[in-house]
Amino acid sequence: MFSKKSPKPQNRIDSLIGAGTSIEGDVSFSGGLRIDGQVKGNVHATGDEACTLVISEHARIEGEVGVSHVVVNGTVIGPVRSSEFLELQPKARVTGDVEYNSIEMHLGAVVQGRLIHQGTLAKAVELKLATSNG
Repeated sequence: MFSKKSPKPQNRIDSLIGAGTSIEGDVSFSGGLRIDGQVKGNVHATGDEACTLVISEHARIEGEVGVSHVVVNGTVIGPVRSSEFLELQPKARVTGDVEYNSIEMHLGAVVQGRLIHQGTLAKAVELKLATSNG
C-alpha cells in the first residue's frame, strides 16, 4: 500500500550491554542494541534489515562501528559507518572517520577525524553565461 523509501530505524531495543559490563571481541547483532558498558572490538549489524545502535553517555567502544542507524552519546575510538542515519548527541566523542548518509550533530559533540558523506551524488548541472544581444 505504501512504498518504503528507506528502511526505518528499529524502534525497540532487543539487546543491552549493561553498565559495568566489558566485552573483548566483535559484537554482531540484529534489531536494536544499546551499549552502556565497554566493548573492545568491532560492532556490526547483521543482515539487510535496518538496525539501530545506541551508544550511551557512559559507553566506550574501541573498534569499528557499522550499523544503518547509530545514536552516539559516549566514546568511540575507531571509524563509524552509518548507511542511513547518524546522530551525534552532546557528549559524543568519536576518534576516527565518520561515514554517513544523513547526520544530526548536537552542540558539544566532538569528532576527531573526517566526516564523509556517502549519500547519492546530485547530478551535475552545467551553468551557462547569459549573453546579451544589444
